[in-house]
Amino acid sequence: MPKGYSVRSYLAGATAARAGDEMSGPALLLAGLAVTGSATGASSLLAGITVAAAVGGPVLGALLDRAVRPGRLLACALALYAAGLAAILAGLGRLPTAWTVLLAVLTGLLGPALSGGWTAQLPLVAAGARLPRANALDAMTFGAASLAGPALAGGTAEVLGASTAVVVAAALVAAAAPVAWRLPARTATAPRVRAAPVTAALAAGFRVVVGRPPLARATLTSVVCSAAQGMLTACVPLLGARVLGAAGRGALLFSCAAVSALAANAVLARHPRSVAPDTVVRLAALVQAAALALAATGRPVALLVAALVLGIGEGPQLTALFAVRHREAPEHLRGQIFTTGASLKVTAFALGVAVAGPLATWSLPGALLTAAGTAAGAAFVGSPGRPGRRR
Repeated sequence: MPKGYSVRSYLAGATAARAGDEMSGPALLLAGLAVTGSATGASSLLAGITVAAAVGGPVLGALLDRAVRPGRLLACALALYAAGLAAILAGLGRLPTAWTVLLAVLTGLLGPALSGGWTAQLPLVAAGARLPRANALDAMTFGAASLAGPALAGGTAEVLGASTAVVVAAALVAAAAPVAWRLPARTATAPRVRAAPVTAALAAGFRVVVGRPPLARATLTSVVCSAAQGMLTACVPLLGARVLGAAGRGALLFSCAAVSALAANAVLARHPRSVAPDTVVRLAALVQAAALALAATGRPVALLVAALVLGIGEGPQLTALFAVRHREAPEHLRGQIFTTGASLKVTAFALGVAVAGPLATWSLPGALLTAAGTAAGAAFVGSPGRPGRRR
């Protein structure tokens, strides 16, 4: 490990990158609307930068796995993502909408670097007995980013303008690049395999995900839960308008969930080995299902409690999912497995939003109960088995 490099450095870089990522979506929406006056064009920017992750994740992961210094490739990806945000902003109002959406798609290909690509490097910083606690702390950076990012985007846009919010988001991502650049190289004792074509590496990574039952179950459970979370997201504006008195107040639900997720993960960080991660992934899906069912009652207090309970399910599930991936992924495929998993979750989230949007317009309780049923079903994906022993 480089002199002076520590888990704290890793966490600081991860938090900055992920806060910039969480900030970039709302900031692009606000900037697109402010500059072009088109809600459709603004939402197209967000869709482009999000959906592209499904393609970029596996390829980026395969390239990270082949790199002797994966931190340097990760740093380049972060720098290019920040540059992409700047290019989108520069093109707004100057280029046709189709060109700015294309820039968003190209930028979104690098999005998994901010999530799975970074987390896959954690064993280079905290190996052995230090990994479980570091893993819980790493998962907390997602909660912190999801709490701070949208609030920072809205506050910056309100005070300094929507375009400035995009600039700040890009700056946060760029600030993480030097931290990623200094990540340790792979050790001489790490398993090395002969470089294979990227397509062959992609196939090998998918075979591992499918072929190791604990990893396959955890991945599928988390992906289905992401679809349920996307359904809730589509319902949030209507929940704000009908239950809390204003559509904008629906964003408070995300803040409540983020706070409780952080608190739950803080407990896990102190007791990282208290429950098997495979069990946590499944139980957390049931907790989320209960929260979504409670939200369907349509009562203000019940809705706020539901948001808090949802975070108690989401936070530990993410921590446990990372623990299963670290345990099951071969060293030479770790990056691909993390980025592929992140891509699948993003895609499922987008599908959940797409499905629940029309359903919520027809019946808001019906959409929330559908989300609850989806999360409950995620808990029973596959058959229970003993955790795998392969590393």
